[in-house]
Parts: sequence; structure tokens; C-alpha cells
Amino acid sequence: MEQGRERGTPGTGPDGTEATARRPAGRLRRGLLAALVAAAVAVPLAGAAGPQAPAPPPARLAPPAVAGLDATYAAHRANAAEAARTAADHGYRDRAATERALAARQLLYFDGRGAGLVTEVLGDLAHADRVAVLVPGSDTGIDTYDRFRATAVALHQRLTREAPTGVRTAVVAWLGYETPGTVSPSVATTGRAEEAAPELRALVSDVRSVAAPRARVSLLCHSYGSVVCARAAAGLDVDDLVLLGSPGTGADTAADLRTRARVWATRGAGDWVGHVPHLDATLFGTTVGFGTDPVSEEYGARVFAAGDGGHSDYFAPGSPSLANLTRIVLGHTQEVTR
Repeated sequence: MEQGRERGTPGTGPDGTEATARRPAGRLRRGLLAALVAAAVAVPLAGAAGPQAPAPPPARLAPPAVAGLDATYAAHRANAAEAARTAADHGYRDRAATERALAARQLLYFDGRGAGLVTEVLGDLAHADRVAVLVPGSDTGIDTYDRFRATAVALHQRLTREAPTGVRTAVVAWLGYETPGTVSPSVATTGRAEEAAPELRALVSDVRSVAAPRARVSLLCHSYGSVVCARAAAGLDVDDLVLLGSPGTGADTAADLRTRARVWATRGAGDWVGHVPHLDATLFGTTVGFGTDPVSEEYGARVFAAGDGGHSDYFAPGSPSLANLTRIVLGHTQEVTR
């Protein structure tokens, strides 16, 4: 990716001086626009940061396999229950309540330390023919997990209703990385995404090893999660990569992701991300911003309709975006509305 680029070609000014004389102003403009990126991406949600509840280390297990999937779920449920007891003992009542609820679910992974990591399965992953993996954006942790889980539940319910007879579905809610805070410099850079990419690749590999042979796997990536998916995309064994409310991916085009997957993108008419400047600029040795708008013709993704929803509405029941996501996951791509 070209660092700190600006549109236009070199030339001379009205006084005959070379265009290079205007470059300091250009650099200032890039810096100001990059600051706008950081500010715009930091608008929608209150941060999840704060005092962190103590928790035991996660269960150490071999990668999940069909034969041992129930044992994997049980081990992580037990760890979540222990984390809930520890949090309660130290006065973290809300965290304890969330972890107690998690202790009753199908957990492919759980780590209650810090902001927390959770991978939850909805449905029968071991026999699923269609699998959706959801990747969240900023300020998602155990303390805000119910908000993220609600999107997975909405999709799973719709898939269950609309799947053809004999087609089995599952949804994997993957909070598998430390998401950036919305009010932090990291939300406008690729650093967290680069750290998360190997973990997402490992998760997809685990899903492939457990799900039905030749299962269709779709990666649904929201907001900053689209940057994570872009960093993991090259060679990733998924059928569809979907960018929802993306501020950009750090790639100039969908082809630059180097994925065999169909690349989709959408943005609701009420999504504030549409007002984010789509640029990248180098500030103090760090690239800020994510470049080309994924719903632009220039980017080259398959753009589909999301309706009038805002940044958090892509999985809203009854929405055009949820209908289209369901079609993509089921493989009914000809029915996706543009």
C-alpha cells in the first residue's frame, strides 16, 4: 500500500514553483484527515476499559475435534464457572453474572482474564453444512459480550428458519482477540488486527476440522473486525468474506486481500462510518487509517443492500442486511439484493 498518498499529479504553481513547494501543506492535510479517522471511529460506543476482574488461566486443551467436542465445551464451561466465582468473590457482580451465563453455553474457548476472550458455538458445529463465523469490532469484551452475542443469535435463528430441509447450520461468535477501545489510537491502526490474524486463522482451521466435510464457511466481519479479517484473509479457507460497516481494510482493493473467497461489502444508510475519511497516512512511523472504502466501485467487492440501519444494525431482525447475510451464508448468492 502506498503510504500517505494524495490524489493528483505533480506540476507547477501559478508562480512557476514546483508542486513540491506545496508538499508541507499536503502533509498537514493528511495528518489532519488521519486525526479525523481516529476521531470518527471513536464515536459510537462507550469504552469497555476499567478495573479488570481477576480470573483463572484458561483451560489448556488440544485443538478441538469431532470426537472430543463435548469435552472441549465442558472444560471451558468449567473454567467460565470458576471465573464467575472468582469475580464474585472480588466484588465484580456484573462480570460474574455474565460468566455464569457463559458457563451454560457451548464454549469452544474461554479466557476470563483482562477484557476476556470467548468463542461460542450456536448450533451443532460437528454436523453443520453452513457455518458463519462472526468477528466483532472495537470495545467488545466479556463485559459487553451480550451485545455481540445478540448478533449471533439473530443470525442463527434466521438461518434455522430458512435453511433448506437437510441443511444444518451453525454460528460461531469469535471474540478471539483484544479489541481496541473506541477512544484509543489503536482503533485507527492495523496493530491489533495483525496480532489477531493468526488467532483467526487457527479458529477457521478448527472449524474446518470439526464441521461437516466440504461445509460452506462464511466470515462476517463488523467494523474494526473487517481489518482483522483482511489481515487473515490470504490463503484462508473460507467461501465468503463479508465486510459490514467497514472503515476500510488496509487494502486498496478486494483483490489485494489474496483470498479465494467471494468478498462482499455493505454499509447501512445510517452508519456513521460513511463519514469516515477513507485514506491512510503515515504519522510518526505508524500508518493511520485504512484506505479505500470497501463499498466503493474502486475497491471491487460485491456490494449488497443493508437498508437504512446504523452501525450496530446489520443483524437487526427483519432488516435487509440480515436477510442478505442469511442468503450469503446459505449459499443463495443469486438472491442477494444489491
